[in-house]
Order: sequence, then structure tokens, then C-alpha cells
Amino acid sequence: MSEEKREDVNREEQETKQSIDDFGVIQNVFQFDSDIQYLTVIGSIEGHMVLPPQNKTTKYENIIPQLVAVEENPKVKGLLIILNTVGGDVEAGLALAEMIATLSKPTVSLVLGGGHSIGVPLATAGQYSFIAESATMTLHPIRMSGLVIGAEQTYDYFRRMQDRIVDFIVRTSHADRDTILRLMSSTSEMANDVGTILYGREAVDIGLIDQVGGLQEALKKLRSMVDGGTERMTAGRADEKK
Repeated sequence: MSEEKREDVNREEQETKQSIDDFGVIQNVFQFDSDIQYLTVIGSIEGHMVLPPQNKTTKYENIIPQLVAVEENPKVKGLLIILNTVGGDVEAGLALAEMIATLSKPTVSLVLGGGHSIGVPLATAGQYSFIAESATMTLHPIRMSGLVIGAEQTYDYFRRMQDRIVDFIVRTSHADRDTILRLMSSTSEMANDVGTILYGREAVDIGLIDQVGGLQEALKKLRSMVDGGTERMTAGRADEKK
């Protein structure tokens, strides 16, 4: 191999590695054009605090510009969000969920493995949602680590933050508020925690997720939405309940 060819290969390898480090994807890995953009949310959702280097993370400062690009790029007709996350920073996750929910283009979410904690509103943020048969979702009250002042204002803040999350889930799914609150407060599901673990079909049965399915079904649904000219309606599901 010539020196020039070796330099080109090394440059491509470095660009690929940097792409994976920054965005979690390999740019142009198969060298094909598509009007469907995909977005992965994996590991812990990293917010204002940097997590330890051994943690697999999704950095919200990298996801936000990608969502803006999806909205602004006329070549992109639809977005597929693939989730396998344990949750993470509440405000960062909710910010990403709000951005997905307010995109004007068709969006479909797919939960593979898990969509836990703040991953729940991220899963319901899409215009249509799928969950794998073997995937799980955990609903639980919000938690806070570090120093917590045991004052009434602290508990009030917790309640208001919880309301923000519950309101979003109710607004973007078919689940009702009472069911969500009941599952979040369950003490019989987990030995050392409060909340409920939902398996694939159970999440669909309560209206949290629209359908059990995998990648094939998610892409087929998104393609039908794109070809049918489906537009995003941020209050669509809320209107259906009235």
C-alpha cells in the first residue's frame, strides 16, 4: 500500500472513530442516500454533569443539533428514534423529548432492550411508538442524588418536577394519568425500589406504547407516514382522548 493510500485509510478511520465518539453513529457507513434519519438514545442520558468515562452515555448537547438538522434539512422526511437507555438526567431527557415531540416531520420511536426512567417520555415523544416483545420500561418517581435539604420547598420541587414528566407522558401517549401515577407509586413490583417494570406487551396494554414490533415494523410505519404526507400534530393524542 502506498504512503498516500495509507494516509487516506488512517484519515477515514479517525473520522469514523470521531463520528462514533461524538454522535454514536458511523457516518455514511453503507454509502446510500435515504430520506429517513435515525437517532440512537443508548446508555445513560448525560445532562449538565459529565458521567464517568466507563459509562455508556448519550450526550444531550450532541443530540440537540441533530434534531435541529432533521427539522431544517429538506432532504430528511422522517425520523426513527431507537432507544435502549437506563434513563439519566431528567431535564436533559425531557428537553430532548420536547424537541422530538415538536418536530414537524413524521417520527417513530422503537424501544429495544429498555426504555427506563426518563427514557419513557423519550419513547412516547414520537408520533407513533413501538416496543420489542422482550423490551422493558420502568416507571418510577424521580430521584435526586447528592446533598438534599429536607425542607418543604425541596419536596414541592420534587412534586412539580414529577408533574412535568407525567403531564408529558399523558400528552404524548394513550395512557391515562391515574394509571401512570399508580404504577409509579407501586411498592410491590421491585424489592428495593418504588415503581413498576413493564414488559413489551404490558406497555402497549396500558396505552404507553402504540404497538409491539421491531425494526421492520417501525420502518414500515414511518415509511407509510412519510409517503402519506403525515404531519406532526403536537396535541394529537391529547385531542383523541377528549
